[in-house]
Amino acid sequence: MKRRIVRLDDACEKMDIEKWKKVEMLLDKYGVKPLVGVIPHCEDHMMDLYPYNTDFWTLVECWIAKGWVVAMHGYNHVYETNSSGINPVNSRSEFAGETIDVQREKIKKGIDIFHSHNIYPKVFFAPSHTFDNNTLEALKFESDIRIISDTIAWDSYNYNGFTFVPVQSGKYRALPFKTVTYCFHPNSMEKIDFEKLETALKRKQFASFPVDNSCRKRRLLDRLIGHLYFLKRRFKR
Repeated sequence: MKRRIVRLDDACEKMDIEKWKKVEMLLDKYGVKPLVGVIPHCEDHMMDLYPYNTDFWTLVECWIAKGWVVAMHGYNHVYETNSSGINPVNSRSEFAGETIDVQREKIKKGIDIFHSHNIYPKVFFAPSHTFDNNTLEALKFESDIRIISDTIAWDSYNYNGFTFVPVQSGKYRALPFKTVTYCFHPNSMEKIDFEKLETALKRKQFASFPVDNSCRKRRLLDRLIGHLYFLKRRFKR
């Protein structure tokens, strides 16, 4: 049975609240419960475009009460390196290329912020999809998180003690894989994007994000899909 997942990136205390409300309204209308990535301590100057929301963490609690799954989306969303890590979607990273100590500190600070609001995320994904094995070790040291929303694959799989739920597209399109995650950025969505999202929500049955661990190992098919995906990206550049 195929599984289709909606993921929302870049929720934080500084975000375009009106656009997020539009996305939330559409998801509620069609009964879709997404994975939402929360930046615990956003220092990304791109977010300075939006006013500070003093009720942000109350909003996150409301999302959780509705059945949305909250993920830790990095720590401060600031790119420190030009490394691509083990998921080379982009050549910039908050995590990949940093030492284990630096990464542990970021994970710990982020987790402490979540816990201060009585929120206990089970899922992690890094800004720009880039992280490395040190990121995984830091998560093991400083958190209970063992699920990653990222990488390219046919289906969820287990690697190095983590369940990886693949993310294959930044927009809705028909894809043949068993598990597909569509990654949306509400802050930058325009009218046409909301229309396309509603069209997708009408057409397909979307599943909630799985918070159970997978025992499935990464297979040759998963590696082939990843290889072709990154090869295509290199040609586009």
